[in-house]
Amino acid sequence: MRYHSTRGGDADVRLADALRRGLADDGGLYVPDRFPAADAADFAGLTGLPAIAERLLTPFFAGDVLAGELGAITGEAFDFPVPLKPLAAPDDLSVLELFHGPTAAFKDFGARFLAAALSRLHPGAERPLTILVATSGDTGGAVAGAFHGRPGTQVIVLFPKGRVSPRQEAQLTCWDGNVRALSVEGSFDDCQRLVKAAFTDPALNARFELSSANSINLGRLLPQASYYAQASLSVYRRTGQPANFVIPSGNLGNALACIWARRVGLPIGRLLLAHNRNRTVPDYFERGEWSPRASVATIASAMDVGNPSNMERLRDLVPDLAELRSFVAADWVDDAVIAARIVSDYRTYGEVWCPHTAVGAEAYQRLPERERAAGPWVLVGTAHPAKFPETVEPLLDLTVPVPPALAALLELPRRSTVIAPTEAALARALL
Repeated sequence: MRYHSTRGGDADVRLADALRRGLADDGGLYVPDRFPAADAADFAGLTGLPAIAERLLTPFFAGDVLAGELGAITGEAFDFPVPLKPLAAPDDLSVLELFHGPTAAFKDFGARFLAAALSRLHPGAERPLTILVATSGDTGGAVAGAFHGRPGTQVIVLFPKGRVSPRQEAQLTCWDGNVRALSVEGSFDDCQRLVKAAFTDPALNARFELSSANSINLGRLLPQASYYAQASLSVYRRTGQPANFVIPSGNLGNALACIWARRVGLPIGRLLLAHNRNRTVPDYFERGEWSPRASVATIASAMDVGNPSNMERLRDLVPDLAELRSFVAADWVDDAVIAARIVSDYRTYGEVWCPHTAVGAEAYQRLPERERAAGPWVLVGTAHPAKFPETVEPLLDLTVPVPPALAALLELPRRSTVIAPTEAALARALL
């Protein structure tokens, strides 16, 4: 298997090289030259996520230096539960809880997989691998936790100052050693722009071996396809029908991973992409014009993305909007409705949603009744509600228990450096 850039360059790249580079030299994103074909029968007898992930990803690793390590990588990365919990709903609705990892968000899957892979590619190198990661809330904490203390790597986390929740900021700034946090005086889009610019800066590339741990990196996307494979197989084995997914979406990495799993041949039906007031993607589906814009701050802060990077991969895979609309829809939700959904679903299901999962829950309830009843649906739960107590607890008049791993991180001292949203400021911070 080889990989190329969405912009036509960097053809015939090995997976290991794509993981190390993160972003292609021409500024595009790496995609596979082809998608392997598989169906539910190819996963017969497999139930655990590590085993399903190994089977799903083996063709993507074919011929690569990491091929023989794939089983060890999935076993190391996916060592926490991934429950698919039925809800007491009139229709067939379940929630896929992706927040049982060490930093209580779905980003743990991709971050831990990428760290396990890169640690096997970079032993004994003359200069450390410098991982640049822009975060709107959860990615940075997951990447920092996955790479912290690993020899041969250093991590630089860029987050928008004042635009993440207090507990998210604690997770971003509690590290020492090989992890540094930069508080950018701007938006997530500014952080993402700075990371992309660094990859094309000759001076920085001469000084550092740069890579990325955002969802622009294949090493984040491929493992995320694995939990969609596991969930869809579970639903298909139970019902004989494909699973439909409601996915809270920001930078579109999580959504694209599901679409890639569907393209391989997993039993996945329709996708509903649920956005907050950053409605660039829903507007594209409605109007047919791609018009990125500046992001706006919401209570679902990890989804505050106005120019999602992975749309480039999505449009490369499905350039015809009519074809995309045949199996994908998109909706958006404002803050007041997010809050109301948190309250309503707690009363209905006894479930406490984080603001992001609540965006998906609201989008699901807006579906016409005939679509909700047409087949099994899975709501993707992206983060633990304990990461957002300032939003969730006053709405429900309760205290959300904090998972032990998260509680331990919140006790650590905080360290960060404030920088302007300019390429020069990032270069000074790195140098």
